[in-house]
Amino acid sequence: MQGRRLGARAGESRASLYEEITSKIVGELEAGRVPWVRPWGAQAAKAQLALPRNGATGRPYSGINVLILWGAVIERGLTGQSWLTFRQALSLGGHVRKGEGGVSVVYADRFVPSDERQRAREVGEEAQAIPFLKRFTVFNTDQCDGLPDDIATVAPLPPPGVMEPVVETLIVNSGVDFRIGGDRAFYAPVEDFVQVPLQAAFFEPINWYRTALHELAHASGHASRLNRDLSGRFGSRKYAFEELIAEIAAAFSCAALGIVPTVRHADYLGSWLDVLREDSRAIVRAASQASRAADYLLGFAPSAAGLAQPSAPDRVPA
Repeated sequence: MQGRRLGARAGESRASLYEEITSKIVGELEAGRVPWVRPWGAQAAKAQLALPRNGATGRPYSGINVLILWGAVIERGLTGQSWLTFRQALSLGGHVRKGEGGVSVVYADRFVPSDERQRAREVGEEAQAIPFLKRFTVFNTDQCDGLPDDIATVAPLPPPGVMEPVVETLIVNSGVDFRIGGDRAFYAPVEDFVQVPLQAAFFEPINWYRTALHELAHASGHASRLNRDLSGRFGSRKYAFEELIAEIAAAFSCAALGIVPTVRHADYLGSWLDVLREDSRAIVRAASQASRAADYLLGFAPSAAGLAQPSAPDRVPA
């Protein structure tokens, strides 16, 4: 009985959180602002482009927490991408300044209540885990005093031309059949190959690399890799959802590589809104799968690139 009550409360909490997050993302998209490519190079962004990370552990955040923390950086005019809990700030010899408001990020997992374990033993069944969701509050290092100098330090962006060879090596190391030519960029899931036009076809050379990462994000979903559902037909909700994953994965990959993300397929904006309005959990699932795709691709970058370790699992259900 207790387990059922806990499950009901956890379900209500998760539903409320999904709706809250989705409402915010939908509002941004309706206003013409794409949360995963906020204007990092514009005056609105004081922080340097990077994946948000925990200042105590150095590990990047993942999934929906990246979008939450990127949004907070822009909205509050913060200059750092490092975050700490109240206790972590104290443990590092600093403190959160009085009156500062934190940002809620999420952690989700499952547990098996003791009465459910007992019931399962009595009837010889497998115990059913109950999903739970926990919010916790983090503060940007801008909001803290007394921290060691290196906690808030973000490595400078690489100069132009440095990361392009890294992406080229990543492409080769991935083992994906990567073809250059033609007049459009796409991933063919049945034949399992990526095709991208010649670099000369792009107005800005860096857009070739952004596009390559987008199409490679699709390829990461092949059954031999991360095994996502790539069966959606053009124009379907399933197709739009996969495009959403690839867009966010490319943004995460670009940010990790010091390349300013841009929207590669803005024409899907209406479809993304339809998906998010129909399913309040879609953006959380898409961001979670996008982190997995980005981590998978970045694992093929040369170690000399100096990338951060793979994202710390926030364990939001995929």
